[in-house]
This record gives sequence, structure tokens and C-alpha cells, in this order.
Amino acid sequence: MLMSELATRTGVPVPTIKYYLREGVLTPGRATSATRAEYGEPHVERIALVKALSGHGLSLAKIKAIVGLIDSPEASLLEALGAATSALPPASESAADTDYPRARAAFATLGRPLPADLPAVAQFEQALTDAEAAGLPMDEDRLRAYSPHITAIAAYEIDRMPLESPAAAIEYAVLGTVLYEPILAALRRIIHAELTAERLASHLGNG
Repeated sequence: MLMSELATRTGVPVPTIKYYLREGVLTPGRATSATRAEYGEPHVERIALVKALSGHGLSLAKIKAIVGLIDSPEASLLEALGAATSALPPASESAADTDYPRARAAFATLGRPLPADLPAVAQFEQALTDAEAAGLPMDEDRLRAYSPHITAIAAYEIDRMPLESPAAAIEYAVLGTVLYEPILAALRRIIHAELTAERLASHLGNG
């Protein structure tokens, strides 16, 4: 397809596609003349990825870092996955050399060692700090209640991770984080509302 057709397929204006090409987040199309090129489904998929990432507040610099890992993963797959997902929000304000006391205590409660080298641990520490500061700390009972369900969700997702190439695995992990976490949060809120209404109705009915 021509660039104009690519723009129609993706809903992204031609000037924006040209910008993506200049910045290196979109690979060039197959040249058919000095001024024309053809684009295919990989370009449609890449633009969808860039739109998803930018729509969740990622800067172009972070998007470039992620697509760079997808296109040319130089580290091990595990390291590349960690580097890619570390670029995703939320950003953590925790210092890089912190001992992560709250996260460490939480994992001790669950009987698990803390993987302190993972970027998400700093995010976890920050979230625990924020909850504590707001007067609603994550207590041990809540941690133990949440853990098996979160583990089951993670296991389901990882079992379906494509492993035919590092690029496919990284893109799956990035898109799964960006697109599914908001779905899980929204679903939790919907079920919260339903259960709250049921509990209030029961309480008022017994009052």
C-alpha cells in the first residue's frame, strides 16, 4: 500500500507517518521509485504499537528505546524484556540504590525473595510508600489475598507469550502491559461498584 493508504488504514496523518520514519520508530517502506514506497502489515502493526504507547503518555524517546529493543534486542531476552517494560509508566521517584524496605517486607510476607534488580520493584516500593502516606497501607492480609490472583493472571499471560523471536516476546510484553493493565483496573472498578451496591442494599435491608 502507498503512504496515503497506510494513513487511511491506521488513522494517522501522512505528516505524522513521515515524522515516525524520520525518527526511526517506523522502518522505511519498499522503494518503488525515487519518491514512492510501498508499505505492508508490519507497518500497520508498528504504527498501532506507537499509537498505543504514545496514547499512554510515553515520550518519543522512550518509544524509540522500546522499538529499538524489539527490532534489535542485543541483550538476553529476559534483560530486553526488563529494559522494555521499565520504560513504561508509572515512573518511580525512588532512588536507584534504595534497599526497598516496604517491597522487601511485602515479599517476605509472601515467602518470596525480592528480585531487586527488576525496574518494577522501584515502582512497587513507590506505590507502597504512597499508600502508606495516604493512611491506607498495604497490610499482610490484603497482600496474601491479592497474591494468588495476581500470580494466576501473570501465569496465564506468560503461558501465551510468543517465543518464536525476541521481538515477538518483547512486543507482546509491552503491549500486554500497556493495554491490559487499564482493562484490569477498569474491570476491578466495575466489580467494586457492583459488590458495593449489593453490600449496601444488604446492609440497609437488615437495618
